[in-house]
Amino acid sequence: MSTVPVHMVTEAAAAAVDSPSSSVSHRMASPPLPSPLPPLPLAGRVAIVTGASRGIGRGIALHLSSLGARFVLNYSTNSALADQLAAEINASSPNSAVPVQADVSDPSAAKALFDAAEASFGSPVHILVHNAAIVDPNYPSLAATPLADFDRVFAVNARGAFLCLREAANRIARGGGGRIVALSSSLVGSLMPGYGAYTASKAAVEAMVRTMAKELRGTGITANCVAPGAVATDMLFAGKSEEAVRIEAELPPFGRLGETRDIAPVVGFLCRDEAEWVNGQVIRANGGYV
Repeated sequence: MSTVPVHMVTEAAAAAVDSPSSSVSHRMASPPLPSPLPPLPLAGRVAIVTGASRGIGRGIALHLSSLGARFVLNYSTNSALADQLAAEINASSPNSAVPVQADVSDPSAAKALFDAAEASFGSPVHILVHNAAIVDPNYPSLAATPLADFDRVFAVNARGAFLCLREAANRIARGGGGRIVALSSSLVGSLMPGYGAYTASKAAVEAMVRTMAKELRGTGITANCVAPGAVATDMLFAGKSEEAVRIEAELPPFGRLGETRDIAPVVGFLCRDEAEWVNGQVIRANGGYV
């Protein structure tokens, strides 16, 4: 078998590189296309967030939006803040947030929220985050709590939760991805004086949610509570002196008040598919003070 001299191979290779057809082929080569971005974890999911116009509820709504959810933003009285939040969310994610006024202690309110979500997005609801609550800004001892004030706190915090949780149990989509998250309070663990009615109402929420988690067997719906500690919101500051706020801020080992950014991602995780095995739990997000 004959062999080709090395110098001839080298010259042929050089000629091939310099040839017009080779140059055109080199110029026409396209870079690889970037891989498509994975879908957001809550893309296609419809949620309801109660008490969403400010504070922790507002932070939760913004976080769920960043995860791809569309939702009804429930508010009780402050339409300006709710409209502002909806506009902010819709500016970056068009037609994904609808503000709806409702008093959660009204038996018709929960139904109206679910009706509004289904009508707005043409889909069953997948997620309920029940956050709406009130506190007595006088912080009386239990012995000094007027019956009317006790009833008002329980009407919103316990009765309102019951009504929304009941509606969710009957209407959230079955088959996987259904999530119920109710906001409780770490006061149920710390039992701080001055919060007797509020703490009792939140203990009721925890009991209902943990019971529901078992009652929803076979539906693919999980039910959990997130129990924040002291978070820097209007509710925390209402009726408190600077000294009282300072004392609460020093309780956690971190030596500060919580922020809504400390709570919203915990709720967001519980709403994701990866959290399916977390069910019937109360997760205390309080920086370690209890």
